[in-house]
Amino acid sequence: MSTVIYAIAPIFALIFVGFGLRRINFPSDGFWPVSERLTYYVLFPGLLVHGVAGRPIQADSLPLSGGVLLAVLVVALLARLVWPLFKLDGPAYTSLFQGAFRPNTYIALSVAAALLGPDWMTLSAVAMMSMIPAVNIVCVLTLSRHGSGGGGGVRDVLRELAKNPLILACLAGLSINLLGLSLPRMLNDLLDILGRAALPMGLLAAGAGLRFQMLDGCKRSLVASSVLHLFVLPVVAAGLVRLFGGDALAVQTAVIFTAIPVSVSSFILARQMGGDHQLMAQIITFQTMISVVTLPMMLIILT
Repeated sequence: MSTVIYAIAPIFALIFVGFGLRRINFPSDGFWPVSERLTYYVLFPGLLVHGVAGRPIQADSLPLSGGVLLAVLVVALLARLVWPLFKLDGPAYTSLFQGAFRPNTYIALSVAAALLGPDWMTLSAVAMMSMIPAVNIVCVLTLSRHGSGGGGGVRDVLRELAKNPLILACLAGLSINLLGLSLPRMLNDLLDILGRAALPMGLLAAGAGLRFQMLDGCKRSLVASSVLHLFVLPVVAAGLVRLFGGDALAVQTAVIFTAIPVSVSSFILARQMGGDHQLMAQIITFQTMISVVTLPMMLIILT
């Protein structure tokens, strides 16, 4: 128990440091959007390519991959089924929907690095390659249908997935690994340096995106999305990975990538595609706050 708590505490402390810096306008308001883009398009891909290319691929990754993918689809269906109970309009429903399973990969990778040992990057790549395409497809399609902005059909979703830097980085690292290649030393060292900056910058950006002043909205939606995401999703994922024959590390990876709060990028997607972005901001902030307690609790109970 103490190992989990001590590993997670600095991660959330850094998130709240990012929130504090944003509140005092340091270094400036314009810094945070730029830093998030730098992290998303440069630092995190560098971390993934370097980490995955240099690690052996586990032959028994199917239980982890199938478990987290099916868990996302199950909870997405549950979110759709509970929608009529809350009498939400379409844009508000899309925020509840995203909040039910869209993962904050910055937090997940930081927790994985702290808890999963030397194979943390390969395990993380398997989880992300399984979850990210499905999450993006169902979220964008749901926003296209129920958001007020409209647009964004299947072709647009596939185009965005083809440009997703996290997916491309995972594919590059896995390809290098499967082909038995090795990165040139200079490139390997460059990616290593970039990767070291990725996790702290990502956590600071996650904290900068929190909006505590907006927690007075639809409380039932906040609770519903959080129960689905922080409790139901990891329970289903852990159960499925065990059912498929996954080992203890696979189960722990599944819990890490499903018990984390919703991604800050959900707010951007909601605003761009006509979702209820104010409700989305409330869900992001609420889940990040309570996951300080729920994430270690689920790791201790389920692993």
